[in-house]
Amino acid sequence: MIEGHIINEAESEKAVLVGLITPSQNEAKANEYLDELAFLADTAGAITVRKFLQRMDSPNRVTFVGKGKLEEIARYIEENEVGLVIFDDDLTPKQVANIEKEVKVKVLDRTSLILDIFAKRAQTANAKMQVELAQYQYLLPRLTRMWTHLERQRGGIGMRGPGETQIETDRRIILDKITLLKERLRGLDKQKTIQRQNRGKLTRIALVGYTNVGKSTLMNLLSKSEVFAENKLFATLDTTCRKVVIENLPFLLTDTVGFIRKLPTHLVESFKTTLDEVRDADILVHLVDISHPQFEEQIEVVNRTLNEVCDAANKEMIVVFNKIDAFTYVKKDDDDLTPRTRENIPLDELKATWMAKLHDNCVFISAKERSNIEELKQLLYAKAKIIHTQRFPYNDFLFQKYDDLGEEI
Repeated sequence: MIEGHIINEAESEKAVLVGLITPSQNEAKANEYLDELAFLADTAGAITVRKFLQRMDSPNRVTFVGKGKLEEIARYIEENEVGLVIFDDDLTPKQVANIEKEVKVKVLDRTSLILDIFAKRAQTANAKMQVELAQYQYLLPRLTRMWTHLERQRGGIGMRGPGETQIETDRRIILDKITLLKERLRGLDKQKTIQRQNRGKLTRIALVGYTNVGKSTLMNLLSKSEVFAENKLFATLDTTCRKVVIENLPFLLTDTVGFIRKLPTHLVESFKTTLDEVRDADILVHLVDISHPQFEEQIEVVNRTLNEVCDAANKEMIVVFNKIDAFTYVKKDDDDLTPRTRENIPLDELKATWMAKLHDNCVFISAKERSNIEELKQLLYAKAKIIHTQRFPYNDFLFQKYDDLGEEI
């Protein structure tokens, strides 16, 4: 595995964040993305001290931002002893090298920051291998920048050979490691497939959603278990499956890794085991943080990702709006003619809108305050019962007694 994390030299390292305002990303959205990047930085152990935004038609191919803005960032870093710059978009190796030359501190992009968090959060051997694979896939195209000091022919006594450069050797080593990790993950995937087959024909329900919407908290509530839950992004990386019984009806409930905007493609591919749990699910429970100002955009991100990894359109889906206890809005004056936004729409109106749109596949809860949990349980029971009775038409299995309901599968 790549030794150490990207952010590990100081748990409270000061960082500045950099983003762009473009024709496809207005100022409000750019600020929101930087707020999310600050949350990612906090999760990784950094403290955000300043955010920089620049309006450009497209990123500068050499330094991402303009020369003047980069000089401004460099001055601030020097004056305030900042040790880290994080960009909200992916950087090319050339951009990183040029930016580091100017600011003289570590430079990360959004993907490298997410990889660092994943490396810190991975607990099981499976998750660690998935993260390691993603790290090597991210590292491979960046070898040119990282090993320029070794880009010369190796020479000397005992080193006269075919003339392979150090960078070529390192590339070959990483490609071999990627191949090995993929083989090991395929082996683990076969084991997981067998485990899923051994679970029998029980109805499978998977919790999906944006990161930090409360999936693990809801999992603990429904299964009466102790899945790790924290107010951090990507608190859960390892797929957890629990047996749950509602009114003597058993089903399997799976907690999955949260999605996020701009999630790297190779990182999604690395977490195939988690995605297989989603593919094999009979019912998807899409958990949404309704207190978030841009929850509708988060819904779109999750739906788009689900459509990329599985045929979500053909699966039964329940949308669960969580955190109603944290929902706030500002009432508009009667003479205010400006368009309404999410911030000034009351919860009752949002409920009516979404429940009319989704019919009986929608429920509003607070997992933290345990509000409307019984309503959610009844909805899960009704949906799971339809599938259960199709698979067990004589109900011989329905009234069996289940022990060790909190046991991990």
